[in-house]
Amino acid sequence: QVQLRESGGDSVQPGGSLRLSCEPSGNIFDIINMGWFRQAPGKARERVAQIWSRDRREYAESVKGRFTISREHGNKLYLQMNNLKLEDTAVYYCQADVLHATYWGQGTQVTVSS
Repeated sequence: QVQLRESGGDSVQPGGSLRLSCEPSGNIFDIINMGWFRQAPGKARERVAQIWSRDRREYAESVKGRFTISREHGNKLYLQMNNLKLEDTAVYYCQADVLHATYWGQGTQVTVSS
């Protein structure tokens, strides 16, 4: 079992920055891949950024050049979000893959408004 706890969500103006964190606990050495997803009201959950094994990183087209995903020893995961836009408003979820299972955090709210 893996537990994930996100933090760092807040309300910001367009053009602002936020840094989300995800603290894993439990069987953290079983974690293979980690990522960030988001879900806006009335929309499906979508992948924002992912770190695959061997540190390969992947971003949604809508966030390329603005968001950066990183992962520390111990599997703590971050999402640096710069130049935030209104359409980035969503609940952001941390995700972790282990063999035969995927775990999710409870989510942290990011609101971008003027």
